[in-house]
Amino acid sequence: MTKGRFIAVVGPSGVGKDSVMEAMCVARPDLHRVRRVITRASTAGGEEFDGISPALFAARAAGGDFALHWQAHGLNYGIPREVHDVLDRGRDALANLSRGMLARAARVFPTLHVLHITTRPEVLAERLAARGRENRTEIARRLARAAPEFPPGLVVTEIDNSGRLDRAVTTALRALYPEKV
Repeated sequence: MTKGRFIAVVGPSGVGKDSVMEAMCVARPDLHRVRRVITRASTAGGEEFDGISPALFAARAAGGDFALHWQAHGLNYGIPREVHDVLDRGRDALANLSRGMLARAARVFPTLHVLHITTRPEVLAERLAARGRENRTEIARRLARAAPEFPPGLVVTEIDNSGRLDRAVTTALRALYPEKV
């Protein structure tokens, strides 16, 4: 049996990763969307995730409950190990992943395919401002940050999400399933 691909969706906050992922799963119901475990309140909004305490996260990580886990922005994030069962059944699994985890993800998931979601800087600035989580100075600082290089040898598809969502989704699906779109 052919293993499914682990599809890591990466990109800066505000580019629309969750919107692209949600629309991809609507278009392809056979695509499994990984529900991350995060150390923040489940009521925090955004993507659907399992919110747990830092202590429980640490216990679960120590117990091997995660295929991958990392820290970012003062929070812990985990990809449940059950994703391996999904991949072993030949299904593709889609997960929002930290760009800094890609080298480790490539070791854990030999079938890794990266979707790098981007948008024009002015579009990103508008989206970040609309969310209301950061002031202008913080947004300018975020936009000035250079993105780290991708580890060598990865399969990476660039997806521009500056315009209509359906165009970004079509581009992503064509890259992943050229014979089916």
